Amino acid sequence: MMEIATFARERALQKEGYDIIIGIDEAGRGPLAGPVIAAACVVRETDFFVSGTTDAQWRLVRDSKLLSAKQRQEAFAFVRENFFVGIGESGPETIDRINILQATFLAMKKAINALERTIEKNNAYMNAREMMILVDGNQIIPNFTRKQQYVAHGDCIVKSIAAASIVAKVTRDEKMMAYDKLYPAYGFGAHKGYGTKAHMEALQKNGATPIHRKSFAPVKKVSL
Repeated sequence: MMEIATFARERALQKEGYDIIIGIDEAGRGPLAGPVIAAACVVRETDFFVSGTTDAQWRLVRDSKLLSAKQRQEAFAFVRENFFVGIGESGPETIDRINILQATFLAMKKAINALERTIEKNNAYMNAREMMILVDGNQIIPNFTRKQQYVAHGDCIVKSIAAASIVAKVTRDEKMMAYDKLYPAYGFGAHKGYGTKAHMEALQKNGATPIHRKSFAPVKKVSL
């Protein structure tokens, strides 16, 4: 049976006194090209923690990897309606300079800062005092002053992280589709920068583009 993320973790934290509970996830750590994208999401109405989450659209807010491309687009639109969203990005040059893990953490910090600006702009959570950030994976964001908890497989468990996984994935895919038009010989629209056979063949034939991650071994080999 497919596991659907719920608001159980958010409800528990709300009972502990946390007013703003943010889910964060990333897309694009593994590809050979393009940015890593992070998204941070917080539900607009905390009533959703206890109601309004059983219909088909809410059930689509789950791990983005479990959704078809069409379902992700539908879920993306739904998330944008029901969550405040912040997006952060680290490009290939940053990835090459500080490594992919640190670039991912940097993108997460940018996403949270963007989300906080959105919350403020919308005059939401005006009386909030305590914030908790739920980070997908097995590490919290280092050198960051906000309170955090990591959640292994969080995109399968926590609704706010699942929402972030959808936003990050769709946002990155759209960027790679745009790059496909700039660099049509590489097939970015199909593989989104991952090291598929077709991508490796194009890389060997044409060399690296400005959006390739030169520090990644398969790219480094053709860049020497």
